[in-house]
Amino acid sequence: MTDTKPVVVYGASGYTGRLVCEYLRELNVPFVAAGRDAARVREVVEKIPGIETAQYEVVEVEHTVEALTELFTGAQVVCNMVGPFINLGPAVVDACLAAGTHYLDTTGEQDWVLECQRRWGTQFADAGLLLSPGIAQMYTTGEIAINIALETPGLDTLDVLVLWKGFPTKASTETIFTILKADWFHLEENQYVKFEPTHTFDVVVPGSHELALAVPWGGTSHPVWFKDDPRVSTVKVAGGVMNKPVMQAVVATTAMVESEIKTLPRDQWDEKLAAIAEQWSTGMPPRENPRINTSIDSVHASGPLGRKHVVIHGNSNYKQTGLMQAWAAMSLLQQKPLRVGFASGCQAFGHRQLLGVLRQFGLVLDPVVTEHR
Repeated sequence: MTDTKPVVVYGASGYTGRLVCEYLRELNVPFVAAGRDAARVREVVEKIPGIETAQYEVVEVEHTVEALTELFTGAQVVCNMVGPFINLGPAVVDACLAAGTHYLDTTGEQDWVLECQRRWGTQFADAGLLLSPGIAQMYTTGEIAINIALETPGLDTLDVLVLWKGFPTKASTETIFTILKADWFHLEENQYVKFEPTHTFDVVVPGSHELALAVPWGGTSHPVWFKDDPRVSTVKVAGGVMNKPVMQAVVATTAMVESEIKTLPRDQWDEKLAAIAEQWSTGMPPRENPRINTSIDSVHASGPLGRKHVVIHGNSNYKQTGLMQAWAAMSLLQQKPLRVGFASGCQAFGHRQLLGVLRQFGLVLDPVVTEHR
């Protein structure tokens, strides 16, 4: 089935899945749009502008290792959009390993990234396959900024801020509430240190006179990618939306979860958190407007004798995610990644290359770099 459709987008009916398909069309990459409801997938995909010029097919598939392995066999890359990943990801990764395909996803769940590393990293490396969770604006664009900062030797401490204007999709909202069950970590002297769940940051918005409220956002993937990197000892990340009332509500909800849900038996958490997520959910949001939906990735890198600040201003964070997923898939069809096994987007494809792709499609400005040595 997938011999002539080398990329499978699993979860193509969601907001981000649709964007991945849209950019695969623009990159002229054939694909399978797959999901658990073929009619829903077809309804979403057929609304993509210019889809009649794409080589694609729609496939319905059960969420089992066996069914997914059958679908993935013959493909080269799977872009997994089906989360929360800590709950639904294992079957997809197992199927990719069984079918011999590269695995990409958009996760914001630090515990899932750690699980991928622990459980499958060596197996994917031995098979010569890439296992790359978290290729997405909130993680990869910030990682690009980090690596630009680290082009200057001797900077070992990273203070990272990710902000964007908009509101999470239904899937993103479910993920946000799923990570409330997990422990969150930052990196201190190359050791994981646990965040307090109600920790907040008052942050300065780069390029603005205003302050913002940010949270650890589950710890993010950055501490994982840079643990055991000889250049880096300390990584702390703050993130949020550029809407203070929304962030205040996030903080209040997190506190409520700590006091009212985490005191219940563990087997009741999922149902309670899902109910809260449903209250927050906005369903399928409108297509992003680059005049409104902006993003900021800011990195202060420091060392004993130097400081460097890198800021990447962008727009349409979900479009950034969709483009990087599609481009990464296209790249894997044409050449080997820079690293196989468990690896980030920048480790697998190069941070300057990914920056160039985002610039090519008008989704980010040139980085603003300030250095003091």
